[in-house]
Amino acid sequence: MDTQSNEGGECCGGNCACKDEPTKEGALQVAHSEIRTAVRERYASAAREVAGGGSGCCGDACGCSDPVSDNLYTREETAGLPEAAVRASLGCGNPTLLAELDEGETVLDLGSGGGIDVLLSARRVGPAGFAFGLDMTDEMLSLSRENQRKSGMSNVEFLKGEIEAIPLPDDRIDVVISNCVINLSADKGRVLREAFRVLKPAGRFAVSDIVVRKPLPATVRRDAELWAGCMAGALEEWTYRGLLEEAGFVDVEIVPTRVYTRDDARSLMAGSGLSAEDLDAVDGAFMSAFVRARKPE
Repeated sequence: MDTQSNEGGECCGGNCACKDEPTKEGALQVAHSEIRTAVRERYASAAREVAGGGSGCCGDACGCSDPVSDNLYTREETAGLPEAAVRASLGCGNPTLLAELDEGETVLDLGSGGGIDVLLSARRVGPAGFAFGLDMTDEMLSLSRENQRKSGMSNVEFLKGEIEAIPLPDDRIDVVISNCVINLSADKGRVLREAFRVLKPAGRFAVSDIVVRKPLPATVRRDAELWAGCMAGALEEWTYRGLLEEAGFVDVEIVPTRVYTRDDARSLMAGSGLSAEDLDAVDGAFMSAFVRARKPE
């Protein structure tokens, strides 16, 4: 049977692909691949900068002293950690503190970067517990494993993989944490379903993330994401809640930890050319939040 397209350029049926017009699924895969590549390149660059003695940064326009990443950890928490683990911190919160980890628990950090939250988790759960870190970037994995070696902690393992396909079995983890990473995924629903899968019954989802608090004009949101990479892909609060519930989670809570003001936006997006009206629209629109949920028993 001839399965070529006809002379008019229309597809001849279900057995042939229209080469000039990619399918919706194919276009989505391309978009996801492009986002994944951009994220990998951004964090590989940050890891190389830290390994060379510099400081990481959440995005091209985010200063390394900025309203998102500053003052997330106390000196007591970071005491004794390798300096590179602290400098590589690119998060927007402190999930290890807010998750209230208990001794003996097993923790998984999605998008573990330089490893600071994994090392802090390993301390909190103690020798009877364990902390996994998952990252897709070779440079970050190299940095985090070196930080683990320097820390001397043995109840830690860093895994290579994507947060949309966690390389762990079902019902393995007591607590899933993450720090300003899920917002960067192109398929957040799949990330949340994977987190649900690997959690034990009654396991806890406890992440810090960037969340949108109110509707924004499309052009303003696009500019905010372009100029402040740490804001990219942030979900609206109501959408985040809905995706968690669709994945099977219960007891969903989204608690603001930092709300970004007009002045914060000006600092984060210096040089973007946003008008005074645009800055007013961004005022209070983005927040760092602690997102908490539970897998039913």
